[in-house]
Amino acid sequence: MVQKLELRLKQQLSLSPQLQQAIKLLQLGRMELRDYIQEAIDSNPLLEQESEIIEESDFTTTEEPPATEQLAEVSADEWLKNNDLPSQSSPDNRDYILDSYADAGESLQEHLLWQINLTSFSDTDSAIARAIVFALDDDGYLADTITEIQQSLLPELTVNTTEITSVLRRVQRMEPVGVACSGAAECLQVQLSVLPKDTPNKAAATTLVRDYLQLLAAGQKDELAKLMAISTDELEAAISLVQSLEPRPGTRYDNRRDEYIVPDVYFLPAGDGWKVSLNPSNEPKLHLNSYYISLLRSEGKKESDYLQGHLRDARWLINSLLLRNRSILLVSEAIAKHQSAFLEKGEAYMQPLVLRQVAAVTGLHESTVSRATTSKYVLTPRGIFELKYFFSSHVKTLDGMEVSSIAVKDSISKLIEQEPEGKPLSDQKIADVLGVQGIHIARRTVAKYREAIGFGSSSQRRRKAVNF
Repeated sequence: MVQKLELRLKQQLSLSPQLQQAIKLLQLGRMELRDYIQEAIDSNPLLEQESEIIEESDFTTTEEPPATEQLAEVSADEWLKNNDLPSQSSPDNRDYILDSYADAGESLQEHLLWQINLTSFSDTDSAIARAIVFALDDDGYLADTITEIQQSLLPELTVNTTEITSVLRRVQRMEPVGVACSGAAECLQVQLSVLPKDTPNKAAATTLVRDYLQLLAAGQKDELAKLMAISTDELEAAISLVQSLEPRPGTRYDNRRDEYIVPDVYFLPAGDGWKVSLNPSNEPKLHLNSYYISLLRSEGKKESDYLQGHLRDARWLINSLLLRNRSILLVSEAIAKHQSAFLEKGEAYMQPLVLRQVAAVTGLHESTVSRATTSKYVLTPRGIFELKYFFSSHVKTLDGMEVSSIAVKDSISKLIEQEPEGKPLSDQKIADVLGVQGIHIARRTVAKYREAIGFGSSSQRRRKAVNF
């Protein structure tokens, strides 16, 4: 065996501490950023914060941001809602759920993160699990797609969708069981899957939820019993088991606290365009403490080394905050320019927009654009919106153009609101009307958008009109 020395060139991505800090600060919301800065001030004697000149109340509003698009199984949700399911079941059917819940003030995220810390996750899987937890809505459903979660982990962590799906399955079986599912139907299936094998009527309930929930929502029990090849009593027992489950596992946690929404950005009309500016109350005015700076020149080496370390940390934080503000401003300016028609005329003029387009305009990475728009709000003449609201998928038109899904939803909403009394439009009829307008859209897509904006099917709207 011959021993020899070799020189090899190798490229490796390495994030400096300053860049890591800037990435972390960018994804923080307003209140999280304030807490982070306060902790830094408390631990670093060289940092000071000027008192804020602008009061929070000058910019505070309790207006809720518009709901973003959510792919929910409305048929399941409607049935579960109408059947007034209890939030907790009888002990006989819910032995698999912990009897002692978290303290009253604990949020769903806090409860899940506590479990993740006690679970034998690898470092990579733990990071994925945390990303999944922060992608949940108040009901405990997964609000982001697997791809969006994958993007949010970049550039610190590169994982494939298979790894994320594997961790997702483990999170779904944490307490509360069924969390992080795409909707009510999947949530109920997960809860049924963890019940003991000898649970009475488990097989029938699983088949009911997996294959026939829409028929159950329509109340067609005779047809259900025939399709499932079971008796009426067995069907009622299966339905009773399903009703004992929790379709919205996040609702028993303190996720719906009343919060004031303070905009991070302003979109104001200026001539033919839009002026974009940051909320000055959201820009912490940090500076270095002059007393400790003077000590650096007079103290000995040991004390000087201590202060030099704090000085470096203080400068990194100040520069990271400047970089954060610059990134948010760049992204906001790109959004305002792209969505100027919406700002002037309304939802019908919303343009399709994806992270890649803004990244190309600003020169930022897609993951940076995603972080810059998460939990950041903008005040416009049309109301207050989360910056993510301006991103939407598109629908192809007959002439090869693209229309924002938000604009299509607005068109569907107007058609339903203007439909003749007692003669609601079917999903196919709505698709045909949109086709005449040049928007090529499938009936199932119309149904998905209609459910997302809160309208029932044509038969449901007809029954509601008759009952009214």
